[in-house]
Amino acid sequence: MRIKTYFLLLTISLGYTNAQKWETPLIDGYGEVKYFEKTAIQPDPSSQYKLLFDIKDQTKKNGVNKGLWVIARTLNMLSLGKVPRNNIEIVASIHGEASFLALTDQAFQNKFGKSNPNLDLIDKLITNGVKLFVCSQATSARGIDEKSINIKIQRAFSGLSVLATYQLNGYILMPY
Repeated sequence: MRIKTYFLLLTISLGYTNAQKWETPLIDGYGEVKYFEKTAIQPDPSSQYKLLFDIKDQTKKNGVNKGLWVIARTLNMLSLGKVPRNNIEIVASIHGEASFLALTDQAFQNKFGKSNPNLDLIDKLITNGVKLFVCSQATSARGIDEKSINIKIQRAFSGLSVLATYQLNGYILMPY
């Protein structure tokens, strides 16, 4: 009986040590992923990933804008799939209610009474080659002046022009 119990406990403990863990291999702290080796579809390291994200609302995921979080998850997933960084091009069009994520910390504090929770993630995405554009139409409509916009985020004529231009240039619009 003791031997059966020992083997049962050994089997259970091995199962826990082999369990997949949530990882953030590229964008540390954001966009957690688990790697599964035996799945039908895997990222293709030889493919060119030209991805376009439409970030238009203030929905949160783990304390940051969900659209930014999904971009982090995409980069982490592609990293685990061994896709070389030079095979990944990601662009985000930030507009509508999401425009506030583009505020500097001081402007965000003035508007919402707290620090901008997206700044660390924005820095990590930009460091990893993500191009972030904020819609000038949306910022103007919300009374956001140019000095209140994070200098790391590029101003675009409009969010719609970013979406149209990049799709015409072969980028895939990513749902989330």
